[in-house]
Amino acid sequence: MAPIADSRQQFDEIPTVVGIFSAFGLVFSVSLFAWICCQRKSSKSNKTPPYKFVHVLKGVDIYPENLNSKKKFGADDKSEAKNKSAMPKNSLHLDLEKRDLNGNFPKTTTKMQGFPDLENSSPKHFAERKKDSVSPDSLKSIASLSSEDKQDKLGTLFFSLEYNFEKKAFVVNIKEARGLPAMDEQSMTSDPYIKMTILPEKKHKVKTRVLRKTLDPAFDETFTFYGIPYSQIQDLTLHFMVLSFDRFSRDDVIGEVLIPLAGIELSEGRLLMDREIIKRNKSSGRGELLVSLCYQSTTNTLTVVVLKARHLPKSDVSGLSDPYVKVNLYHAKKRISKKKTHVKKCTPNAVFNELFVFDIPCEGLDDISIEFLVLDSDRGSRNEVIGRLTLGSSAEGTSGEHWKEICEYPRRQIAKWHMLCDG
Repeated sequence: MAPIADSRQQFDEIPTVVGIFSAFGLVFSVSLFAWICCQRKSSKSNKTPPYKFVHVLKGVDIYPENLNSKKKFGADDKSEAKNKSAMPKNSLHLDLEKRDLNGNFPKTTTKMQGFPDLENSSPKHFAERKKDSVSPDSLKSIASLSSEDKQDKLGTLFFSLEYNFEKKAFVVNIKEARGLPAMDEQSMTSDPYIKMTILPEKKHKVKTRVLRKTLDPAFDETFTFYGIPYSQIQDLTLHFMVLSFDRFSRDDVIGEVLIPLAGIELSEGRLLMDREIIKRNKSSGRGELLVSLCYQSTTNTLTVVVLKARHLPKSDVSGLSDPYVKVNLYHAKKRISKKKTHVKKCTPNAVFNELFVFDIPCEGLDDISIEFLVLDSDRGSRNEVIGRLTLGSSAEGTSGEHWKEICEYPRRQIAKWHMLCDG
């Protein structure tokens, strides 16, 4: 029994020994960790930070340890304001480039004297010479001529023509356009692109990509038309339409270029050409539209019948148009409803005979107006407006008389012909 009792006493002493050693180890590790933290803090306080933030416009260095101290940051701004008043304008950019790796400026700075005086004096000296040599009358005449030239000139289109005899293909390369007018009054730029059509058949239609915010677009796009015999090249005409893209409304037409290929020899190889862009050739007459309207005061509805259109012009000298009519209803100059007719193919005298009924949101027709847009349907690009007609209380001429009769004689269908205005 004695050996068993001795072994139990030994096992009881083991946990106490382990606890004592673990306590000493814990105290030692905590003290070692605290000493390491103190050493790191002391080393950080003596060293400059390895990185900094530089304000590009003001040139202010913002170190991480100064973010919480507003007094130091304000003092730095004041000292920099004093230095800025003493330094010339161009010195800020040069000083930023002369910083070392830690972001500090060199102590010695050299100032160049004499050159600022020359820069400040020379423009005035030359300006006085110009004023003495040019009279006010000549300045006015030059300004008027330059403004007229800018209004008349719409730019120049550069392109090349080539015929590939092996593939029996006609190749057109639209290179660039220069000196286009600004169609956006706010940004004073344009978003130009070019639509090209081969006349007179109007079968081949292509267009370039839109180039954003430029008056000298460089397209450099090549279009190859297969199946055109060389003998028929002389009978064709190239029609370039230069437009400016508009996301929120119809694209603005800058101008056009017409190139008859009669007399142009393409057997010797590629031919480089350039032509001045001219204004779009719009015919004076836009055609006529026959519409019938009836106001139902009991149901507060307006019945519109689009009957006929006649004498519609050709679309861009490229053949007969494919007209259809779009009807827009406005209340207080805000569009509240829209309808459209079917497309009539290749005809200047279209017969629609389509009826539309609009619900009027208010009593009476005082704030109501209705707009008729006659458009040319084109699958390859955006549809172009042939003519426009607006009926309402503010309309003049036959349109105003027609609207008065509709208001004075409700429940009566009244039809009249109207001349279309330019769209």
